[in-house]
Amino acid sequence: MFVDEAKIWVKAGDGGDGCVAFRREKYVPRGGPAGGDGGNGADVILESSIHDNTLLRYRYNREFKAERGRHGEGSNCHGRSGVDTILKVPVGTVVFDQETGEQLFDFTVAGQQYRAARGGHGGRGNSHFTKPWHQAPREHEDGKPGEERRLRLELKLLADVGLVGFPNAGKSTLISRISAARPKIAAYPFTTLEPHLGVVSADPVSVPGEGRTFVVADLPGLIEGAHEGAGLGIRFLKHVERTRLIAHLVDTSDANPNDPIEEFKIIENELRSFSEEIAAKPVLVVATKLDATVDRAHIDELRKYAEKRGLPFYAISSASGEGIQDLVRGMADMLDKIPKPAPAEIDPGSLPDMSSVTPAPEFETDKAPPDPELHPETSGEKN
Repeated sequence: MFVDEAKIWVKAGDGGDGCVAFRREKYVPRGGPAGGDGGNGADVILESSIHDNTLLRYRYNREFKAERGRHGEGSNCHGRSGVDTILKVPVGTVVFDQETGEQLFDFTVAGQQYRAARGGHGGRGNSHFTKPWHQAPREHEDGKPGEERRLRLELKLLADVGLVGFPNAGKSTLISRISAARPKIAAYPFTTLEPHLGVVSADPVSVPGEGRTFVVADLPGLIEGAHEGAGLGIRFLKHVERTRLIAHLVDTSDANPNDPIEEFKIIENELRSFSEEIAAKPVLVVATKLDATVDRAHIDELRKYAEKRGLPFYAISSASGEGIQDLVRGMADMLDKIPKPAPAEIDPGSLPDMSSVTPAPEFETDKAPPDPELHPETSGEKN
């Protein structure tokens, strides 16, 4: 199941409480305070991974709570800090604050990390409150609570070419012809209910690994009013935002009585109404179903309109393969001229801050430990 939106609740671990204890050991009068610090609570970290391509794992499991820090103990024993909780998300995931709608982070490459919730600091034990005039303090600090947030995760597919058009325009058949993707194909509208990705080789006769390849996304069909929720609505329009090139497929077969130019304008208007950024992307026009076309008047009209607009035009038949290779090469040539977006740099502020972790207490190594037969065990008391 393809899931591209999820709402989750994350809670970082609370910090452990500091300890109130005193050193009580034979032959050591007035040993003084020996309460250890509490451990830091664990963070909740989101990390992008190439091994996930959907947010399905967050469809039913939506609450995540990180480990809390342990309390401090006597003999200056510091509590253990919690182990961070790392949540995997697909590359292309955008993180929003559910309450304010603010965009918090955008995962564009694998391995990026974003700290969604910071763990609470551990409290200090009573050994930190010693003063010359107050040598037996009973004060201590409680651990700080960890952050708690409600997040909305939104997945936008990363692809080089996006196939758009009316339902039954031939998008699924085309991607199944030029790649290994196998979407559902049927003779009724809205057959495609979720996007499909396929890797296309533009130079099949080249040495393996050296030819040009690109990723094509087959997006569900659009109709008039899609940006307002008609048909499948705007649910999948956001996936076009990541593409570098838009291939606009238009059915020019004899079975389609509609004007192809009018259909082109309707889809173009839907993309523009949804986002001006999408409307500014390079577009190539593809007339489909040549094998089912006897009257070429619609094709000629669409070709003249594309030439008038300065848009590349291709006529293909996915069933017979006519014009497919020219279209693939044309896509690759246009992609060569379109610069790839630079990967976003990892924000240092989004990574775990290790400077706040309480270091382990240093022990004196030049003194031998007390003999358990001569000295009783140390004891401590904690509020």
